[in-house]
Amino acid sequence: MTNDKILLNHGSGGKLTHELISGLFVKYFDNKFLKEQTDSALINIDGNLLAFTTDSYVVDPIFFPGGDIGKLAVCGTVNDLSVSGAKPLYISCGFIIEEGFLFSDLETIVKSMADEAKKAGVLIVTGDTKVVDRGKCDKIFINTSGIGVIDEKRKSISSGSEIEAGDKIIINGNIGEHGAAILCARNSLEYSSAVKSDCASLNKLISEVFEVSSKIKFMRDATRGGVATVLCELAEKNKSGIELDEEQIPVQETVRGLCEIFGFDPLYMANEGKVIMVVGREDAEKVLNKIKQNELGRNAAIIGEIIEANNKLVVMKTGIGGKRIIDMLAGEQLPRIC
Repeated sequence: MTNDKILLNHGSGGKLTHELISGLFVKYFDNKFLKEQTDSALINIDGNLLAFTTDSYVVDPIFFPGGDIGKLAVCGTVNDLSVSGAKPLYISCGFIIEEGFLFSDLETIVKSMADEAKKAGVLIVTGDTKVVDRGKCDKIFINTSGIGVIDEKRKSISSGSEIEAGDKIIINGNIGEHGAAILCARNSLEYSSAVKSDCASLNKLISEVFEVSSKIKFMRDATRGGVATVLCELAEKNKSGIELDEEQIPVQETVRGLCEIFGFDPLYMANEGKVIMVVGREDAEKVLNKIKQNELGRNAAIIGEIIEANNKLVVMKTGIGGKRIIDMLAGEQLPRIC
């Protein structure tokens, strides 16, 4: 690590985040679970395989089209467990609240968490509350941790260790909507009525996919750093090549327009209700059709595949017939996106 101070870019989910994790946290917290660097740690306790995850939410603004910080916290933890192949069961929540925060806003957030937990079929079973001096916290921060159970046959999903050339890459819908919604809400843009966050719990959609296929080889929710960062991580970790087809990647026209205006790339925009799956070639169409039957997957598409090249690169075929290399997010497009 070359920086002597923490930068906003260290929280982007991109290159600096990975340097911070590997150069500091993994260095000192070194153990076999943490080394996997997956969304959830897989822990075997007396023959029972559990998935355990934690995340903190500092999104600004705390209320945005399609959700709020409370819904986001529950969905994020449910999804981190689900994409590891686990069935989410229990969640904890910790609140850090600034003195002077409106009680009515806190009640709205807590109710939102309760509603989303009920919808996802999980229980919020423990928590903690701290109140800090005015000006020592930006309104409210929330930490959630989650526990789920996982079938032994799905333990390789979080690492993607069984992917191979020919496997197809599927996403369950339009990308970049959460990032676009935050951008609009933060800057009071007129677009805000047309763009809503995709914030949603994906566990039921994922369980439906498991019912029709045993060839799900990798899953990850594309949050900070977007689709590009997830796929770059996958290629790097598994020493594989990935080829994307730009024309097959679903992007809402309003989101595409916002990205063009502000100079963003939808591939790097945050999502909070999108799962990337790597599926065996023979089951790809079957899985795609099943996803499309769910309301959270109506715009699902096969966007690429794992290729034979052992170059740890993600390459995209562009709409004009060329190719470009997709790299991991280097800076911070939008800070405090989740």
